[in-house]
Amino acid sequence: MQIFTHDGLHIAYIDAPPTGADLGEPILLIHGFASSHAVNWVNTQWVKTLTEAGRRVIAFDNRGHGSSDKPHDPAAYALPVMAGDARALLDHLGVVTADVIGYSMGARIATFLTLANQARVRSLVLGGLGQHLVTASNLPLAIAEAMDAPALESLVDPTQRMFRAFADANKADRQALAACIRGTRQTVTPADVASIGCPLLVAIGTKDAIAGDPHALAAMAPRGEALEIPGRDHNLAVGDRVYKQGVLTFLGKRP
Repeated sequence: MQIFTHDGLHIAYIDAPPTGADLGEPILLIHGFASSHAVNWVNTQWVKTLTEAGRRVIAFDNRGHGSSDKPHDPAAYALPVMAGDARALLDHLGVVTADVIGYSMGARIATFLTLANQARVRSLVLGGLGQHLVTASNLPLAIAEAMDAPALESLVDPTQRMFRAFADANKADRQALAACIRGTRQTVTPADVASIGCPLLVAIGTKDAIAGDPHALAAMAPRGEALEIPGRDHNLAVGDRVYKQGVLTFLGKRP
């Protein structure tokens, strides 16, 4: 991994060159809450899939996650601030335009990145986040309470248990994650989505109870389309082959 500094924080990232014929098309991957670039994109074979398809793959650990710095102030996790980390990484690497894939919270960050830097984003893939992009402000605050709980066994709600178990499995800084949930409450409107001019793919598992309707969100964008990932929930959709192939097809047909 490599490190660069932005906003006074050390941000860890990878920059993987294509192993197939170089298409000259870098792609930026933004992981979800309580995850990391390795868990979300390396272990699921996304980096391998995309580099073999001829793309330079850039992925990083969001602040509060993985090997990046982990502030405990909720204000440090405002979505425009986190999107600023992504933009700063592109600047650091001299990447003018890139395709962008975000998953779950990473999809929210990717949306804020796109809204603030339309000329920098060639296409946008929102995984694990559909209509709830505009009808809910990130994951429920109860997830922060789950991070603060003394132990997993004290939690009853299945969504709280799922995220707490995921955080524990990744040996995460739970205080930073609680601050992240409390800080990422900024919202996006249907008008914001309608202003996204690049091709947009919304990809969600058919058993995902967290994301919201992919078709409803895709319909808000002038160049939006939806991809259903059969039989997958919020967690299992991440590395699904249908998802990967759908993204490759989407990338292959966009200008």
